[in-house]
Amino acid sequence: MVQKAVVRQADVIIYGGTSAAVTAAVQVKKMGKSVIIVSPDKHLGGLSSGGLGFTDTGNKEVIGGLSREFYQRLYQHYQQKDSWKWQKPEEYGNKGQGTPAIDGTSRTMWIFEPHAAEQVFEDFVKEYKLTVYRDEWLDRSAKGLTKQGGSIRSFRTLSGAVYQGKMFIDVTYEGDLMAAAGVKYHVGREANSVYGEKWNGVQKGVFQHGHHFKTNISPYKIPGDPASGLLPEISAEQPGENGTGDNKVQTYCFRMCLSNHPDNRVPFPKPEGYNPDRYELLARVFAAGWRETFDKYDPIPNRKTDTNNHGPFSTDYLGKNYDYPEATYARRKQIIKDHELYQKGLMYFLSNDPRVPADVHQAMQQWGLAKDEFTDNGNWPHQLYIREARRMLGVFVMKEADALGKTTVPQPIGMGSYSLDAHNAQRYVKPDGFVQNEGDIGVHPDKPYSIAYGSILPKETECNNLLVPVCVSSSHIAYGSIRMEPVFMILGQSAATAAVLSIDNKVSPQRLPYETLSRVLLNDKQRLTLNAAN
Repeated sequence: MVQKAVVRQADVIIYGGTSAAVTAAVQVKKMGKSVIIVSPDKHLGGLSSGGLGFTDTGNKEVIGGLSREFYQRLYQHYQQKDSWKWQKPEEYGNKGQGTPAIDGTSRTMWIFEPHAAEQVFEDFVKEYKLTVYRDEWLDRSAKGLTKQGGSIRSFRTLSGAVYQGKMFIDVTYEGDLMAAAGVKYHVGREANSVYGEKWNGVQKGVFQHGHHFKTNISPYKIPGDPASGLLPEISAEQPGENGTGDNKVQTYCFRMCLSNHPDNRVPFPKPEGYNPDRYELLARVFAAGWRETFDKYDPIPNRKTDTNNHGPFSTDYLGKNYDYPEATYARRKQIIKDHELYQKGLMYFLSNDPRVPADVHQAMQQWGLAKDEFTDNGNWPHQLYIREARRMLGVFVMKEADALGKTTVPQPIGMGSYSLDAHNAQRYVKPDGFVQNEGDIGVHPDKPYSIAYGSILPKETECNNLLVPVCVSSSHIAYGSIRMEPVFMILGQSAATAAVLSIDNKVSPQRLPYETLSRVLLNDKQRLTLNAAN
């Protein structure tokens, strides 16, 4: 007998478990429509609950709506005495990115522990009675999605369940639903000539964050001898000419939550297959006098960190993610595991290898994985930092000039303000025989900028009932600013608003009158333009 598929229906179907998934679902519920979150992830919140607690805020004044409410709820959490288990509130440094972590005036908390963020997302789910199906993966085969007359009718998951809706929102970091729906997209870096940009494409010799080799380091097993072969973690390929496009994706890593409290730290585990020689390049960097190991151990409450990549050889696993955006689930799982083994090996190397200088080694002994975070995953983050994957080619493409605040974009639905921030894409050998990284960009906008409604809309001829607030229509370098967690929550809410209004007005999101949309967004305290934000 053929078992009949489980069919689940709602006005709006949201695919993904990121921070944008929750804000989108809350907004749909607030507007009186039914909604289902179909999440491949068991944990909601993506990077916001996955280790990125040192929020990339930019100008916090342009963060409005449910995104701001998320940070206000974290403020309330840290007002409670029992939220400070490993540290007194007055011992916490209150350091944030360009803003104090705890903002008493606007009652927001921008810096937080992973478990605290996850609890806020789960509180939203509980309070709004959101329907969430977890560990539900889109069937990416040809049979996984049904379209009729340019509309998605339903999609199927690997469990066999079918999800039917009037509107669909893809909030994944990868853009899998968007791709399955036949929407055009781009992966990699465009040439500067495509959109008339300066900072896209290959950027050899451009070092804007210090994540490069500042001294001459030999890339060869026997220093100075090309015949001895390359050390691990260096590409033999040529990097390409400056300004040209390629299929390379900026690097990924895990944002680790570390603790230096003796009762709440777990020693860095020795990963399977550990080979200290793969970190020889870092040993040479140390030998050359580099001492910035702890510069991105950013403090979050309770004597913990959000530890990010820093320097020429760090947690970013260069060149090992190019195929991730379009890879099969099995291949993605393998890539994620490779990143985990690389990064765990790096931490073990820093803690134990005799090639690590004594002062670094001694300081590393104070740190370990936070025992009370990611408790079902060996205290390791459950979300790899997918800084960029597919990017839609939609109704409007956000470009470098837009994200630098140099233009007036049409039909704004939210704002961004962070610098154009792209991590390295490759590590190669220069013509002079020394190693170097390429792709690290950090250009500050003139002022906060608006994000166009058209950037979350596919072309109507491709799909007329889908919104894409995470893999937005943007060039690689503009995405470097847009790709921040507060912005994803803002765009998730705006996408949901557009979806509900499109249902109410019986039009496609592409034909929804902007005045109708902007009125509701402003009423919900979204910041759409700089004047309105101030």
